[in-house]
Amino acid sequence: MNCFNTSRGMSFTGRVMILVLLAGGLLSGCIRYSFTGVTIPSDVRTIYIPFFSDRSGSGIGDLSDQLNDAMIDRFINQSRLQLTDSPENADVIIEGTITSYSNRPFSVAGDQRADLNRVQIGVQATYKYVGSDEPEWQKNFTGNYEYDPSEDPVDGEIEAIFEAMLRLADSMFNDAMGEW
Repeated sequence: MNCFNTSRGMSFTGRVMILVLLAGGLLSGCIRYSFTGVTIPSDVRTIYIPFFSDRSGSGIGDLSDQLNDAMIDRFINQSRLQLTDSPENADVIIEGTITSYSNRPFSVAGDQRADLNRVQIGVQATYKYVGSDEPEWQKNFTGNYEYDPSEDPVDGEIEAIFEAMLRLADSMFNDAMGEW
């Protein structure tokens, strides 16, 4: 069946009317819209992301900074949300705690030497609308990344931490955006 054949089904004028109605709905703000593939309600404009406290006991001094940077990068650069410096000025808040850190052998070679180490970071996070008594979700997230400790163990661990933080930020972003 030819969808554009005006002799059958809906007339050309009918199709134009539907397009006009759809365009009017989009322009009125009644329909949710998307920016870079993310759907956000039109009344949600700002987000507050405080530093996630580090209770992992890792001894790595900048885990909180790295997670905060990854979260801001993901939420601000991949959505239309604006970062605010206080919860009073925010529409939504995402906050949490780094709960665990490990750097352990992941794959062992025949000579009982680690071929790969895995950095694994655990976070407990809460996502809520300002003014709401209950959070939309409170979840545990895990980010991990493997590296070859025989090449450069220090730089390998640093890169693995960075990549694990990106994965954590992606997971929290996807769960938060999935709530809309």
